[in-house]
Amino acid sequence: MLQIQLDVQPITEKRLRKLLDSVEDQEIFAQNFINFQISELNKSLFNISIDMKNFENKYNVTTDKFYSAYQEGKFGDSEDYMVWAGIYEMYQENEKKLQELS
Repeated sequence: MLQIQLDVQPITEKRLRKLLDSVEDQEIFAQNFINFQISELNKSLFNISIDMKNFENKYNVTTDKFYSAYQEGKFGDSEDYMVWAGIYEMYQENEKKLQELS
């Protein structure tokens, strides 16, 4: 049995308790919650990959190669490069989270 303690506002606690009290099968509820998170991560990865592809097309270099060179200081600090590096880092974080949930 899993015991979870959340630090939430009283109104949120009341709403969450009401929701959990109405659930007939807590296992299914938990699985659905996890599946929802997986779905949201997949959507995020898809959208970020579109953004990365746009940068790859604009600068004619793969994101992996760009990021390695960016980390080595071979690219400047233009707004595009900082955004590109940032979305790649978000992509990596989301991939890690997805692997942990799968």
